[in-house]
Amino acid sequence: MPNQPLDLHRLVLASLLAALIAVGGYIVIPIGPVPIVLQNLFVLVAALLLGSRWAAASVAVYLLAGACGLPVFAGGGGGLGHLFGPRGGYLFGFLIAAWVVGRISETFRQRPVAEIIGMVVGSLIIYAIGVPWLQMMLGLGLGKALAVGMYPFIPGDIVKIAAAYAIVKGVRPLLHSGRRPDHGRSQAEPAE
Repeated sequence: MPNQPLDLHRLVLASLLAALIAVGGYIVIPIGPVPIVLQNLFVLVAALLLGSRWAAASVAVYLLAGACGLPVFAGGGGGLGHLFGPRGGYLFGFLIAAWVVGRISETFRQRPVAEIIGMVVGSLIIYAIGVPWLQMMLGLGLGKALAVGMYPFIPGDIVKIAAAYAIVKGVRPLLHSGRRPDHGRSQAEPAE
């Protein structure tokens, strides 16, 4: 059983970040069918701190909790109706974005430029899944779906990417202090 303490450490962090993603859903600015929330900020933080597999696991736990009816989605919503409603594409996009951003961070060994580019790519993935889903669910044209499901969020996403990077830059050294480095592997790469 290699690296059990590290796995337990990552499990605790993944659980904490799943909870923070849920808390981010309670900070809501309603502007239409898709509100401004902080969930994606914590998805990005999870990806950079945990790496691809553990970040995806964290988001999966969050989605499972919401699917089971716990009030973890935007504005305290829960249940399959929220997961498969107009906002569902964004929620499923969180899962893929977490894995991709985490993988970019691992591949480029947590280099700042790569992580920032990774977060931009992750945000685009969320829109690439969320906007067509919103379009289909509400019967909107592509222009209207972009107008209500993407364009209003871009300035906030830029701020969230900067905030996520600042949070990770401040928290990452604290998480790794007192632990022996894993030679030959980046800190974000999960143990086998």
